[in-house]
Formats: sequence, structure tokens, C-alpha cells
Amino acid sequence: MNRLEVKNLACERGGRLLFSNISFSLNPGAVLVIEGRNGAGKTTLLRMLAGLRSIEDGVVSFDGLSIEQLADAYYQQMAYLGHLNAVKYDLTVSENLKFAQQLSTVVSNIDDALHKVGLDGYQDTLSRHLSAGQKRKLALARLLCIHKRLWILDEPFTSLDKSSIAMFEGLIHEHVSQGGMVIITTHHPINLPDSILLRLTL
Repeated sequence: MNRLEVKNLACERGGRLLFSNISFSLNPGAVLVIEGRNGAGKTTLLRMLAGLRSIEDGVVSFDGLSIEQLADAYYQQMAYLGHLNAVKYDLTVSENLKFAQQLSTVVSNIDDALHKVGLDGYQDTLSRHLSAGQKRKLALARLLCIHKRLWILDEPFTSLDKSSIAMFEGLIHEHVSQGGMVIITTHHPINLPDSILLRLTL
């Protein structure tokens, strides 16, 4: 079972302790919501969990092995979406998703993903011509085009309207119902069943 375990994680920045003694485990079928005031270290924590920032103190393990040991094997199981959409503006919508698929071993149909996020008919549109909300939807479609068990999402609802937020909540629910896991930070209340939600406050 692909379980994520975090033990005694700590981080300092600029001589200031951001957080310490962070421990939790996340099993398939669950969503962990990380809460805290601005500057509490939520983004820093997510970047550590995604392997994008070195771990100074503590251990992050996946399926019983540290993510440092797993290296590429971990990245084949994990998808990270940060504040930036990581959209290549000189590529079309479809080309952006095809590029993402080249970095993954298991992929899904691009047209199906675009349909789910409400970007039907935009396949051949240059990404630079999308609105802010559409660029965010393209970033979310990337999650659906590549099969990753663990989604790490930093404020994924940015630039989305209410109906689009509800759409993506449904996709998160579908992901975990199929054995996926999600770690998320958001300023928006999350409309998901309490039975799948866990919360961690920094």
C-alpha cells in the first residue's frame, strides 16, 4: 500500500523556526488539508513533501522508504501543483499536456481530461491566449493526464470561479475514491465528505 508517512519534520528559514515535530500518515483514499496563517510555512512544507526542498530535520517516507532513497520512483507516484501553473505559453493546450505525458509512465486521454475541466474545444489554442482561470484549468488537466497516486496541491483553486471549484472538488473526490491521496492547502472551504478529510494546522 502506497502510504505517505512524515515523522518529526522541522524547518527553519532565515534563522526563524517555521515549524517543528510535524508527524502524520496518509493512506490511500484520504485528503489531508494543511491549514495555517500566512507565513506559517504551508508552501515550504508542501515543497519538502514534493522533494523540491531539502529536508533539514525529520523523515518523509513513501511505501516504507524515504523519498530520498526512492528518488525517481517517488516522482513517478507524485504530482505537485504549486502557485504557478507551469504552463508553456508557446505551446497549444494539447501540446502542453503531451509534454507532461512524456515525463510519465502511465497516461490518460487528453481530450477526456480537457472535457472534465471544461476546456473542450481549446486543444489547438495557444496557451498564452487563455484567461487566468483557463490556465489554471489546464494545470489541473495535467493531473488527469498523468497517473500519479499522490497529488500535492498548493492553493489549486486560485483563479477558479465557484462552479470550477466544485468541478475540481469532484475530481479530487474521484481521485481518492480510486485509491489516490491528496495533500492540499487552500483558503477556500473544501466541500468533501468528512470521512475522507484529515486536517493539519501549522
